[in-house]
Amino acid sequence: MADRQAEAFVRGELSDPFTYLGARPIWKDGKSCVVFRALVEDGAEVVALLKEGPLALRPMGPGLEGLFEGYYFGDHEYAPYRLKVRFANGTESSFYDAYSFRPVLGELDLFLWNEGNHYRAYDKLGAHPITHEGVKGVLFAVWAPSAKKVALVGDRNYWDGRRLQMRPRGSSGVWELFAPHFAEGDLYKFEITTQAGGPPLVKSDPFGYHMEQRPKTASIVYDLHHYDWGDEAWMAGRPKANQLTKPLSIYEVHLGSWRRRPDGTWKDYREAADELVPYMLDMGFNWLELMPIAEHPFDASWGYQVTGYYAATSRFGTPDDFRYLVDKCHQAGIGVIVDWVPAHFPRDSFALEFFDGTHLYEHADPRQGAHSDWGTLVFNYGRKEVKNFLVANALFWVDLFHVDALRVDAVASMLYLDYSRKEGEWIPNRYGGRENLEALEFIKTMNTKLYELFPGAMTIAEESTAFPGVSRPVHLGGLGFMFKWNMGWMHDMLDFMSKDPIYRRYNMERLTFALLYAFHENFCLPLSHDEVVYGKRSLWDKMPGDYWRKCANLRLLLGYMYAEPGKKLLFMGGEFGQISEWDHNSQLSWELLKNPSHKSLQNFTRDLNHLYLNEPALYQLDYDWKGFEWVDFRDSDSTVISFLRHGNDPRDSIFFVFNFTPVVREGYRLGVPSAGFWKELINSDSDIYGGTNVGHAGGVHTDPIPSHGRAQSLNLTLPPLGFIAFKRG
Repeated sequence: MADRQAEAFVRGELSDPFTYLGARPIWKDGKSCVVFRALVEDGAEVVALLKEGPLALRPMGPGLEGLFEGYYFGDHEYAPYRLKVRFANGTESSFYDAYSFRPVLGELDLFLWNEGNHYRAYDKLGAHPITHEGVKGVLFAVWAPSAKKVALVGDRNYWDGRRLQMRPRGSSGVWELFAPHFAEGDLYKFEITTQAGGPPLVKSDPFGYHMEQRPKTASIVYDLHHYDWGDEAWMAGRPKANQLTKPLSIYEVHLGSWRRRPDGTWKDYREAADELVPYMLDMGFNWLELMPIAEHPFDASWGYQVTGYYAATSRFGTPDDFRYLVDKCHQAGIGVIVDWVPAHFPRDSFALEFFDGTHLYEHADPRQGAHSDWGTLVFNYGRKEVKNFLVANALFWVDLFHVDALRVDAVASMLYLDYSRKEGEWIPNRYGGRENLEALEFIKTMNTKLYELFPGAMTIAEESTAFPGVSRPVHLGGLGFMFKWNMGWMHDMLDFMSKDPIYRRYNMERLTFALLYAFHENFCLPLSHDEVVYGKRSLWDKMPGDYWRKCANLRLLLGYMYAEPGKKLLFMGGEFGQISEWDHNSQLSWELLKNPSHKSLQNFTRDLNHLYLNEPALYQLDYDWKGFEWVDFRDSDSTVISFLRHGNDPRDSIFFVFNFTPVVREGYRLGVPSAGFWKELINSDSDIYGGTNVGHAGGVHTDPIPSHGRAQSLNLTLPPLGFIAFKRG
């Protein structure tokens, strides 16, 4: 039996090396004893250093090279033991035998993982430096339920899959190994022998905390428990904050192209933090949204094709370097949003695709498991462990990296089975419908657990359809997101503003339509990266007219966004009028700030942000009809729009008037709710913003002349392609 078992081991037919290697009691020559077996490639002499004394292990003979065994007759106290080895080349070494340790993962961990309810799975699966049975090393654990055999490979064992085969944990599908000779900083992967045979698959760790910089793909052992946070005040206040009634001015950033070093290379997380945080404070942005920072191999995917869901991309440094960026933001009072991509993953062979020789994370049927538009694969949300992988990943960023919010990418593609598919290219759900019921359940679970475990954290949906209740609580029948991007508003506004002003009078519904549904969801108004690439042109270039008119129109667009109900998002470069389309391969055109027009536009954005942060009427009642009141939206001939924004205190109300033509409107009368002096808070046509300075020298008094259903009115001079905000003085 022992000989047959040895031969099976050498042939790679034993899935569990712990049934053969290490120490175990047996009967030999009619006596009870303990057999010690070790795999030592190129070993000449091997001695097991036991508590009871040294035990020489003998080579097991031809065909079993590298295998050594010895028998100990007598009482043996179980304990991890070292092997003292003299190799064939004459060198000597002493190290703990990885097969002398008991399992690490508990039965409860395995049960919860298989049930899909292990919300701290990232503490167990992956690679974790620990002390086990008094010995320092690294616990490795990976889920590969259909694998025939799994081995740990890395620099420490010369990437040889024979040397460190892992232990299967029953029917859980989890394989684990405590490797006493691995340490933080070591490179590793998992070598997976499939049931189908053929060359083994060599995979990066799905739960790996750190990875090599592309194009290399190995995982790196990293300890996430030694960063010294300085954001205690922010974290203590986060659970108490109600962001629905707070101002959110979000600056969307792609770290690789915001600013670069003089030689054109990326700034790391720490360098970026030391420049980005002061810039945001100066400009009045109080939330930072980062395009995906999870590891990805392809720069041009901008991070939206993820291969390392638990690893902050090494392009910009280590996981602790990324924590430094979050920490610096929090200490400055800036919230951090990270784009998160649970809708799909790429087909890179070293990552999740066909992970254990089966369609483990994805569906086998391409009608369910493939996105033809993106060339990517769809997660199998109905598999408990896959759902657990994603839910735990959402919690991971909020927990260990103190991220405040996740902006969830491509939600519509998750909600609908027929998303971007033709007839016959998709499979209906069990009721014959087009909704992805498993994805809906995943989204609801993710949002529910996030708010339960991390009060004050939030999620934001990039969702482009009319699916009901996206930003409503799960217990009220919604999906549970805090906010939803208003994609319809974005497209309508950009379509309207890109038209020559002479045609705008015929398209006024583009300005007003969003207010018909503005309070059905908790909307964020985005001017995002998606609208300034792939031939769509920059915001500046979308604006019609000459240089002056482009600048005036862009001020008008930004002003309208900040005035309307909803949180605000602006992609980097929009604040100063980036002329060219966004290019992920180079930094923004900061040299434009030498041009007075672009510098004045930046000054305008700064003042607009600070106005927004300081005026409660612009955010307190964002999601209540009481916070918005039309004055006049019918004057299409003049292409003028006016409305009021209200806060909890009536004295905070602000009156906005927008003139979308280059014509100065004199003697333009509009009704206001109260008599007195109305102060100009901001005038986009001010000469400090590059305008013509048409306005009211700081404010205007009401006249007792009824207008627009109000007893008092203002006689105004409206600036060309401009807007004015007034507040009762």
